[in-house]
Amino acid sequence: MSAPRLPSDLQVFERGWLSANNILFTGGPQTVMIDSGYCTHAPQTLSLLENALGERSLDLLLNTHLHSDHCGGNAALQSRYPSMQTWIPPGHANEVAQWDPAALTYVPTGQLCPRFKFDRTLQAGSAIRLGTHDWKVHSAAGHDQHSYIFHEPENSILISADALWENGFGVVFPELEGKDAFGEVARTLDMIEALNPKTVIPGHGRVFAYSPDILVRARQKLEYFVKNPRQHARHAVKVLLKFKLLELQRQSLEDFVQWAEKIPYILQVRESFFSEIAVRPWIEILCTELVTAGVAKIEADDILNA
Repeated sequence: MSAPRLPSDLQVFERGWLSANNILFTGGPQTVMIDSGYCTHAPQTLSLLENALGERSLDLLLNTHLHSDHCGGNAALQSRYPSMQTWIPPGHANEVAQWDPAALTYVPTGQLCPRFKFDRTLQAGSAIRLGTHDWKVHSAAGHDQHSYIFHEPENSILISADALWENGFGVVFPELEGKDAFGEVARTLDMIEALNPKTVIPGHGRVFAYSPDILVRARQKLEYFVKNPRQHARHAVKVLLKFKLLELQRQSLEDFVQWAEKIPYILQVRESFFSEIAVRPWIEILCTELVTAGVAKIEADDILNA
């Protein structure tokens, strides 16, 4: 099935999974990009952007939320376009202003994010001009407590970040920290159902046509995780391991396991959900499961992204 058509002034750079998708608006009085990808992909992000903009500058950068795969390129964009404004969700504004990489989850997850600044915070319920249309800003807690999504009613387009993908949604990280985030996911899915978009631009994966079946699959996934929180926790750690493999591409298995043994978030999940097994054998089991699933490989003494 071909991807839905988008307005001519809206481009989506589909980036895979280490970097979130970048959404670029070139119509209207200012150029705007939503989300900047992971920091190690910053040169590619800049290349894509410069090719699309030509001689124009980037005027405004918005972040749906502050996970490293969505804002890791902020610093590079701010350096390239010094007059560019950056708007972020308000939930972690103080942590960004003071630059607290632990509170922002970069240290606990073992991920990278160069320091960046912001100029304003987004506000749920407000409207913002993106390209040639007004988009409504909505709070979309769940995957991240402070995540926002954007809806344009005339063309019925939703920029969903990690609140909704074609086959589910992002890991519900606050749930692993003891918060009732599964309930927040459910409320966000209800909101998306009420918006009833025609086209969805997700944080990862291709642009897709919305249908009720999309919500059915997402709710089935949510129901499974609610009934099986240990499986959600296991899935979350494998996502963190796979993310690191996407960054490194190849590393000795010993070094990779040693890295994982020191990551606070991984240790916290094991203590909360899998305390019956020691850290190292648990991580080794998860690495084996990644290989079995075909998303990693073992060659000699190395583990590779697949």
